[in-house]
Amino acid sequence: MPDVITNSKARRDYHILETVEAGIVLHGTEVKALRAGKAQIADAFVRIENNEAWLHNAHIDEYTFGNRQNHAPKAARKLLLRKPEIRKLAAFAAIKGHTLIPLDLHWKNGRVKVLVAVGRGK
Repeated sequence: MPDVITNSKARRDYHILETVEAGIVLHGTEVKALRAGKAQIADAFVRIENNEAWLHNAHIDEYTFGNRQNHAPKAARKLLLRKPEIRKLAAFAAIKGHTLIPLDLHWKNGRVKVLVAVGRGK
């Protein structure tokens, strides 16, 4: 089981200003695919919509042994953050030239976490 799925383009393309660790809402087959290391977040980004943080464009492959209730690979996934953290990220994202990007997906105490960074383009 891979410990971390990283966004290799993030540190190359952006100056990282601040990071926040967030939980992520996943379905059962998504967790199994992540345990197998079948994910890619190189083109992913975070968007604040209706005071909620959402991870867009992250690709988690369909689970090979899943059934007809398998997940959609490119679905938007909700990030679990506290309201002050969401407000702070939204304030950073409102500044021109700044964006919210995921740096990695990692396991912490048996749960998947996302390291979200505020980046300024190089």
